[in-house]
Amino acid sequence: MPALTLREVLALDPVRAAEPELLAGGGALDRPVRWVLPLLLGFARSGGTPVSEVYEGANFLDGGELLLTNGFGLVGADEETRRRYVRELAARGAAGLAVEIGRSLPGMPPEVSDEATRLGLPLLALRRAVPFVRITEAANRAIVARGLSGRSVVRPWGDDHTAALLADLADRHALNQPEVEARAALAGFHPAPGARLIGVSVHGTRESGPVDRAVRLLGGAGFLRAAFPGDVLALLALPASPVRPGDPVRAVQDAFRATAEPGLTVAVGHPVAAGGGWLRWSDTLRAARTTLELALTVPAAEPGATDGPLVTSSRALALERELTRGGVDANRERLAGLVQHALGPLLAWEAAHPSDLVRTLEIHLRNGCSPTRTAALLHIGRQSLYQRLERIESLLGLEIDDPDLLGELLAAACAHRVVRGTAAAVPAGLRTVA
Repeated sequence: MPALTLREVLALDPVRAAEPELLAGGGALDRPVRWVLPLLLGFARSGGTPVSEVYEGANFLDGGELLLTNGFGLVGADEETRRRYVRELAARGAAGLAVEIGRSLPGMPPEVSDEATRLGLPLLALRRAVPFVRITEAANRAIVARGLSGRSVVRPWGDDHTAALLADLADRHALNQPEVEARAALAGFHPAPGARLIGVSVHGTRESGPVDRAVRLLGGAGFLRAAFPGDVLALLALPASPVRPGDPVRAVQDAFRATAEPGLTVAVGHPVAAGGGWLRWSDTLRAARTTLELALTVPAAEPGATDGPLVTSSRALALERELTRGGVDANRERLAGLVQHALGPLLAWEAAHPSDLVRTLEIHLRNGCSPTRTAALLHIGRQSLYQRLERIESLLGLEIDDPDLLGELLAAACAHRVVRGTAAAVPAGLRTVA
């Protein structure tokens, strides 16, 4: 099914009510319209003299947008500024420009029409004032509906538009807030005011059952979820409720630990405000996906339970994520340098003597330098731990509980585990989104 065209948008009732008149670009009426957006135009002045144009939004177009404006920014602008503005819109791939005539702008400036004609950019004069919100709602609803009707449902859980939305958010494709809200609403996702959104990525299943069971245990959580080859991606909305105070990340992790099957790996993103905009929605999904990939390729810093699912979070692997921002391969040389600088003597010792000093150091630092906790996690006695710590300090020539050294040593130990683990891992073709 082809995308909605500009000609079809002009046939919508709210657009027709604005009495549009085509002034230029008649040969491009069949070009696809990806979205209809109101564009705010302003013009800065100093003492009545124009000093700079302020065209908010023109620089953020991705192509295919039909722009609506009241024309205020064209009032008082000089001829070259108006021509340059039309050129910029055409260069950005705009589907067209519709200008309200009569209130702010008494008539279409001839240089705007001339430049639009020269470039083949559809230019519309809206002769009657109609609230732009009515036009954008009708047009964008029609655009989304057309897009959905042209898709075949190939994934086992149907709701292919849900999968497409989650994939677009996780990959941070070019989106905008009205589009995301419209697509989420069509999927039945209506986060309540004050809700906290948390992205989740599950590996090891082609079914969304683990997400559904966790959501039921959470009670009252809205969600978007879709199954992809080998993985499930979800966006959960936890309502703000004084009845259930506490850490939302911990609540989601506990729900998956209680309901997910052994062998699954679950990564939970960080909480974001539902009203924070689509980029925040994208952030938590991307954090969950990145965390999942690290959980599958990098050895865990500490021993975990072996009789249930592996459930981790973006904050649990925050250091690993920061060290590998941009990809492990892109950072491998830098990480190797960090490891050698901070831990060179330990690595040389371990190459010549069977030992576990680097791992001991990392676990000790991660647990606040607590001998009791470290010894328990390593399954050794405290006396054996003290001997290891003395050996580490002797080789490095420093005290490992020095506050000035904690950050560098922990980062280096973590980098060593990341580089060693990813170098030994067999590529598994992981794709958490289609």
